[in-house]
Amino acid sequence: MTDLFSPLTIRGVTLANRIGISPMCQYCCDDDGRPTDWHLAHLLQRAIGGAGMVMAEATAVTAEGRITPGDLGLWEDGQIAGHARLASAIERAGAVPAIQIAHAGRKASRAPAWIDAPADPGWEIVSASNLPMGHFAAPRPMTEEEILAIPAAFAATARRAVQAGWKLIELHGAHGYLLHQFLSPISNTRNDRWGGDFEGRTRLPLAVARAVREAVGEGFPLLLRISHTDWLEGGWTTEESVELARRMQAAGVDMIDVSSGGIDPAQKIVLGPGYQVPGAEAVKRGAGVLVAAVGLITEPEQAQAIITEGRADLVLLARATLRDPYWPMRAAVALGRVDAVRSPPQYDRAWGTIARMAMRAETGEPMPAL
Repeated sequence: MTDLFSPLTIRGVTLANRIGISPMCQYCCDDDGRPTDWHLAHLLQRAIGGAGMVMAEATAVTAEGRITPGDLGLWEDGQIAGHARLASAIERAGAVPAIQIAHAGRKASRAPAWIDAPADPGWEIVSASNLPMGHFAAPRPMTEEEILAIPAAFAATARRAVQAGWKLIELHGAHGYLLHQFLSPISNTRNDRWGGDFEGRTRLPLAVARAVREAVGEGFPLLLRISHTDWLEGGWTTEESVELARRMQAAGVDMIDVSSGGIDPAQKIVLGPGYQVPGAEAVKRGAGVLVAAVGLITEPEQAQAIITEGRADLVLLARATLRDPYWPMRAAVALGRVDAVRSPPQYDRAWGTIARMAMRAETGEPMPAL
């Protein structure tokens, strides 16, 4: 039976288990896109904690595509060395190092999330159309030439990611960022070949996927994060997500990371434990593609059920691992799978003793002395 601690292989890259760390924006670069010691500590701690895959935050493919001046970037070769340090540390800790690459579009040029500041762009923002995101500044609609440059920018960043040692790349097509802005009729009112019907609105994201697949080669795993619904009448739908997933698979995408929302503050999200899992399951069933599930997945038994019931192939955690970076180790004890989780030799006296105690409790063997 496939369970939470079964390995998962994607194009020759094997995750030791079905637990991944979602990208979490940290907004702590020094306006140069280069990783800092904070990124190393943040990502390495979760790799040590036992996750099968650890993904770095949304990394901008152009300087103008950053959400804030503190965003990670990989738009130039000078940023590769810092990324190589992160990827190597994650891999040495036993996790697959992954990176999400992105362009923020109309959600670019903002202050970090913890600063309450009005919209005051430090650089010009662009999008599919001139519709603003809530109270933020209105973007300029992209020209044909600018749109055609986006797949090349993603591809160039992907090549740098491979050079840096990242073993898996995710394209960010969710949460109201640029690719999602083209997908959704809420934000895309163009009447040229990049807008209008489903064919037009999906043209750019599909072009990006094809360009990145060509850039990284056939052996490299490629994911796409989508918002399966906008939670708005007249917005992007789960049914469209299923069809997009089919086409993305044909374009070379191996797994769809299914999230939701983010296109407009008017969204009406119905929150609850695992509230986005039905969307992941719909994409998996409808498109026949590997999927990752996210969204208020907090308990080991909950994550285990998602995998064993075949609703998703990978569970991605974020906030739960901010509270407990060693969530995978705790889950292994709770689920009776301590045999499946590696412990660093530096931690073995503590973690290994706990694991052995858990195993002996199940078999009735005498407990070891601490």
